[in-house]
Amino acid sequence: MIRNDVSITPELVRQHGLTEDEYQRFVGLIGREPTITELGIVSAMWNEHCSYKSSRLHLKTLPTKAPWVIQGPGENAGVIDIGDGLACVFKMESHNHPSFIEPYQGAGTGVGGILRDVFTMGARPIAALNALRFGAPDHPRTPHLVSGVVAGIGGYGNSFGVPTVGGAVGFHTRYDGNILVNAMAVGLAKTDAIFYAAATGVGNPIVYLGSKTGRDGIHGATMASAAFDASSEEKRPTVQVGDPFAEKLLLEACLELMQSGAVIAIQDMGAAGLTCSAVEMGAKGNLGVELNLDAVPTREPGMTAYEMMLSESQERMLMVLKPGMEDEAKAIFVKWGLDFAIIGHTTDTLRFVIKHGGETVADLPIKELGDEAPLYDRPHRQNAHQPEIKAEDVAAPMRNVDALKKLVASPDLCSKRWVYEQYDHFILGNTVQKPGGDAAVVRVEDGPKGLAISTDVTPRYCEADPVEGGKQAVAEAWRNITAVGGRPLAITDNLNFGNPEKPEVMGQLVGCIQGIGEACRALDFPVVSGNVSLYNETEGVGILPTPTIGGVGVVDDVEKIATVAFKRDGDALVLIGATKGWLGQSAYLATVCGREEGAPPPVDLAAEKRNGDFVRGLITSGIVDTVHDLSDGGLAVTVAEMALAGNIGAVLPECPLPVACHAYLFGEDQGRYLLAVEPDAVADLLYSASAQGIDAAVIGVTGADSLTLPGDEIVTLDDLRTAHEGWLPGYMAGPAADAA
Repeated sequence: MIRNDVSITPELVRQHGLTEDEYQRFVGLIGREPTITELGIVSAMWNEHCSYKSSRLHLKTLPTKAPWVIQGPGENAGVIDIGDGLACVFKMESHNHPSFIEPYQGAGTGVGGILRDVFTMGARPIAALNALRFGAPDHPRTPHLVSGVVAGIGGYGNSFGVPTVGGAVGFHTRYDGNILVNAMAVGLAKTDAIFYAAATGVGNPIVYLGSKTGRDGIHGATMASAAFDASSEEKRPTVQVGDPFAEKLLLEACLELMQSGAVIAIQDMGAAGLTCSAVEMGAKGNLGVELNLDAVPTREPGMTAYEMMLSESQERMLMVLKPGMEDEAKAIFVKWGLDFAIIGHTTDTLRFVIKHGGETVADLPIKELGDEAPLYDRPHRQNAHQPEIKAEDVAAPMRNVDALKKLVASPDLCSKRWVYEQYDHFILGNTVQKPGGDAAVVRVEDGPKGLAISTDVTPRYCEADPVEGGKQAVAEAWRNITAVGGRPLAITDNLNFGNPEKPEVMGQLVGCIQGIGEACRALDFPVVSGNVSLYNETEGVGILPTPTIGGVGVVDDVEKIATVAFKRDGDALVLIGATKGWLGQSAYLATVCGREEGAPPPVDLAAEKRNGDFVRGLITSGIVDTVHDLSDGGLAVTVAEMALAGNIGAVLPECPLPVACHAYLFGEDQGRYLLAVEPDAVADLLYSASAQGIDAAVIGVTGADSLTLPGDEIVTLDDLRTAHEGWLPGYMAGPAADAA
């Protein structure tokens, strides 16, 4: 007999994020009015964050398979084979809403959650990355959010002991009321020692591991599936509190227990805590689950079943163990100072039964909690195509050298050293390429193999044309990995959008997924994991569509990677890829001209593949050691970044295009790389490129302590460095930050 001592009213249903239709669907499924605990459980399982009810119809169109893919979407993280009996395990997830409400804990627990996703699979984390979007710099809350988020990421990652090796930071007024904090983790495991969530065997013990359960984080997943309003600050209690030192102990205890052979299935308690982890383990294994909450370790007295099932307290795991190995498993966790409790067992009933205080407080069909979750084909509308911005229609408002200084000192393109120097990117001792390059490179064990890793997206492209923007985000990640000499293998994505109930926002999501899919297929770069974060809006204003892409590739020999820094005077600058001077949606148009308009540059995926394969071949054969892909700010910003990185200047003698010089210098045509090549290798390189139908041209030479643009416009590297390095530290030390 199930006791229900709380009346389920329409208002209570609404507070749990369920529509009336969804609630009636649930009532029809169980044949009676639910208990308050059951209402909490279904609100967690059927919210957007856990059920993907608005997106999974479209996510099914993405390519997820390749010969090297061991595990695609559907598990805690994706897994790819990187050779030599080793697998790379990786995923990216969002912690946007919690980080806006409480930036330090929100960002820190975002890092903790994604690390657990990786080591739950049996992998030891070796690298972390992030992608951050903040509001306009002049918004009064932005400095506080930047400071808190960066400190939270550094505080958790540094304390846990994983290097934060890369990321992206951007600013735009559309994130004023809803910042984005996307965290990515990468780990290594043996290909024959991957652990999964599906439970097997009837009567096997279900064990609670890690930290105690408290009241923090209750309704965290539900909050992540709702737009913000004027009461957002009142949601502070739903933000979890992290303990990176406890997570480090949990990592070591879990990996040791996995080696013992005791683990049948494992699932981390992330979104929706005990509810989601238990349901997923049972449902994936076609088994029932019975839990006794009286055995759950709690840190607060008098916790109800509802609170325990929905708590998102951090650093917790759920496992199914082999019978008879409980004592051995407990000894491991006791040694590491962590809680270990047998809280239930698997059954053959396909029911999810929760008992507390001698009573049954929930009895639900376990598979239907996932399988029968609502699936919406929401109305979607593509925005009108924006016109191409002709170069001749964009008058240069200042000299090109002044435009360059303005761009490299802008919030989006300035040095992010202030951010990444708060992260320990050398801990574990395997970081080969630190933040600041095209892709981070981390050595695999003792080498020579390494992993090249990147996160990227250009939201303004996605706003203007979601399909092209989705393609470009994947192509940019592929290009970043290629530019260091890596062989791109797979991606994880974090699809951040506004309210999917608005047809124009749903159109952005559908269009970006289409573009991502097209690029992944063309580049043989499958999606193996990911996350969807919707309802990122405040008071009806949504974020820019931001489908962040995290790419992973393999470097055969980390001693042969290319870097962005100029290394020698007198090297020829060779531009790979076609240049037309595309200014639509460019950083130049927005930052220098004050115009965010026009169609974004089109992405020729065949040219991307052809150009990238050519450049990678030059790097791996040792012909080229200096490469930078062209993206925001175009050629001029690329040259400036390479010059500053190597403290060697360059001369660009002329504008070879039949268009205005500022379009040549700052246009953002896609599929391009800039190479610094020793003079005696140039002729063979150009011949090889021509033979393969690849655009390649010598456009300058390295040397001196200044950068000379066409027309003899000169800026010293010292002036460029002052502009590039000065904005973010000055901003964070300014009066706005002090007031925050």
